[in-house]
Amino acid sequence: MGQPEQPEPRADGAGPFTTRRTWNRPEGGTVVWESRPARRRGVLSVSGPGEGAVHAATAEPAGLTRLRRLNAVASAAFVVGGALFALGAALSQFGSGDAMESAAVYFAGGLFFNTGGYVSLLQVLNAPRHTADGGRLVTSRWRWWGYEPMRLDWLSTFVLFVGTLVFGVNLLDSFLQGLSVQQTNRLIWTPDVIGCVLFLISGHLAFAEICHRSWPCLHRRSLGWWIVAVNQLGSVLFMVSAVAAFTRPGTGDLVSEGVANWGTLTGALCFSVGGVLQALERP
Repeated sequence: MGQPEQPEPRADGAGPFTTRRTWNRPEGGTVVWESRPARRRGVLSVSGPGEGAVHAATAEPAGLTRLRRLNAVASAAFVVGGALFALGAALSQFGSGDAMESAAVYFAGGLFFNTGGYVSLLQVLNAPRHTADGGRLVTSRWRWWGYEPMRLDWLSTFVLFVGTLVFGVNLLDSFLQGLSVQQTNRLIWTPDVIGCVLFLISGHLAFAEICHRSWPCLHRRSLGWWIVAVNQLGSVLFMVSAVAAFTRPGTGDLVSEGVANWGTLTGALCFSVGGVLQALERP
């Protein structure tokens, strides 16, 4: 007689996306793969008959080393990028009023955000993948790029990376001189708003990955949840700042320069805090 056929794993997730798979072990108990813990920490959740869940690192040592290095680079990039954005906003609010000085600091911070966004995408592409039976995580060859739109973690980090690139357009255009009100709103304000919208979409997708459903949840004991929540708060504050930075066609003044500066400053600090927390979410 042949071996009994293994039952199909149970799949959970948001909409068409699978963010959790559960396998029943032949000896009893379960193995659970969850998207974020697997790609960030290289772990599966394993339980035996009558036992509680045990998180065990099952990726190969080389894969765990890869995850640690990528996580360190991404977290450091967001910490520094957020700090520079906060400094740029502080210079705008309390400094000499030199717009080019603030623009240069913002641009430097934007480069770090670009780096953090791209490395976050690399974390998804190069994370260990579960085997067909869910018994272990396997590290595949290194990739600098990949297209996996049916993976929620890929979609979230891809949207984040595109958002950082759109912010780069806004930051480059801020060096232009002698713009009319219409040009300012089209070349500087519009990319700023689009970038904020993309950050908010990325954060919502990240919540869906953690919560395994389309709407946010509350997981106060989950470090990953706190990282996403703090970053999403930063995205909301960036959006408030962007709305307040609209230039009124009639007067040429911003809707509220103070709200724009303080929104950027506090939102940027949220991303720095999120980067610090991310440094703790390592294999």
